[in-house]
Amino acid sequence: MINANSEQTTAYEIRDLSKFYGKFKALDNVNLSLGQGKIVGLLGKNGAGKSTLMRSMLGFLAHDGQVILDGQPVNHRDQHIFEKVAFIPDVSGLDDRLTVKQTMDYVRGVNPRWNEATAEKLFSISNLPLKKKVGKLSKGMKTKLYLLITLSLDVNYLLLDEPTLGLDIAFRKEFFNTILGEFFDENKTILISTHQVEEVEDLLQEIIFIDNGKILLQEDVDVLKEKYRVVTVPSDRGQELMAHSPKTISKTLGFVSAVLDSSVEIEGATYSRANLADIFLAVAGGSQ
Repeated sequence: MINANSEQTTAYEIRDLSKFYGKFKALDNVNLSLGQGKIVGLLGKNGAGKSTLMRSMLGFLAHDGQVILDGQPVNHRDQHIFEKVAFIPDVSGLDDRLTVKQTMDYVRGVNPRWNEATAEKLFSISNLPLKKKVGKLSKGMKTKLYLLITLSLDVNYLLLDEPTLGLDIAFRKEFFNTILGEFFDENKTILISTHQVEEVEDLLQEIIFIDNGKILLQEDVDVLKEKYRVVTVPSDRGQELMAHSPKTISKTLGFVSAVLDSSVEIEGATYSRANLADIFLAVAGGSQ
């Protein structure tokens, strides 16, 4: 595994983390360090272990190994972690019986990290109907409410687990723009778990690849993209690509392409920049 955080302040440190569900090993000896002031992507196929890793980082699951936050161990069902960490899962868990305003009032009353000035700013521009019950909101509006409540908390770490799954493209863009504009700064850390990296690729500074419960790599995004490129040749020259043992190959309109090490040179080939999804498939193989 490549560690991209050796010269920065470590926020999260994960040591020899494994998690079993019966005989199934969902996480296999995971070691990671997440630094402050970073937006980090966690990319893997469905079932790769992304959600299990995040829930272990939050103390939701018992596991083998250690999770350490700001030098302190995170224990199973450790409520103190939420003094520093906010979590946006794929299911919001809001109470459908409450109105938007009642939901805000409830969180304000039970969470000492609530920042009233931030909340007023966010909700004043949100277009959320304060008197409407949560159960009557669209999925997009529910997600927006959950997001704005979360961003109204004074925390340094934000974990996102497929937060925009099933939402339209306009709202997904608004979602991430709000996070960047209202939460992120050089003292905070965001970890975004996704199997569809295209919508967040331009936000990420660092990427983690996970597959079958194992960390394949952790790397600075720009550095990683310099290591690979898409190589394309006519279909009748496909064996020249296969000679470099790519894990995946694509065929379109009389040409074949593969993501190869940037040092590979094939006479007459054309080259283009690989995106993170391309590189993930080159490293992990298979489909996402």
